[in-house]
Amino acid sequence: MNLKEKKNILFDLDGVMYGSHNGYPLEKVFGMISRRMTLFIQQKLNLSEKDAKELQTNYFYKYNTSLSGLQKNHGVMGEEFLKFVHDVDISFMKEDAIMKNELEQLDMEKFIYTNGSADHAKNILTHLGVWHLFGRERVFDIQDAEYIPKPHTKNFDKMTNRFGINPKETVYIEDIAKNLSIGYERGCTTVWLINNEHFGKMDADKDFISHKIENLSLFLKEIRLLKNQ
Repeated sequence: MNLKEKKNILFDLDGVMYGSHNGYPLEKVFGMISRRMTLFIQQKLNLSEKDAKELQTNYFYKYNTSLSGLQKNHGVMGEEFLKFVHDVDISFMKEDAIMKNELEQLDMEKFIYTNGSADHAKNILTHLGVWHLFGRERVFDIQDAEYIPKPHTKNFDKMTNRFGINPKETVYIEDIAKNLSIGYERGCTTVWLINNEHFGKMDADKDFISHKIENLSLFLKEIRLLKNQ
């Protein structure tokens, strides 16, 4: 099935709905969140800033999210962590009129699949001017996944079942290449949004990536034009 025939489009949040391609590099937003994570770990585990940052990084690479490592090894409550780390000021992030226009015109069902929280998704997408195209019922977050991060087969299936979508009719877009592996196994057309983040480009050369793109809005336009032929 080619792009023209796809019925659904599934987006990761951070690094996909915003990033260098629309003027908000991941490090600008996630840098603030990362600093909040470090501070949380400092306060919770009584560590120096250096040790807290090192633990945060190690857990991210070992468990796919820092939160997962904190839960497994320190009994940290997920809701408390997410509320603290996502308490950031993103008032600098303005409506992305180009992306909004393409999403509004694109005749596909639209969903978010994120390792972050639904509240964070709402905050980001509201600032970008596209929250109305999703809403909470179209967001599958880390709490819905019982705090088990992507990529995870059981939660991918739980997500598609909740949304009522067929992976074979779905385009799945990520900035972290390895997260696409499960989607590809299930039949999605997978799309990696090219970036130079060390974690993001790991496995970017694998055959579970169907397409590689540099600009989300241009890719959405490409699909729209194909569908209008």
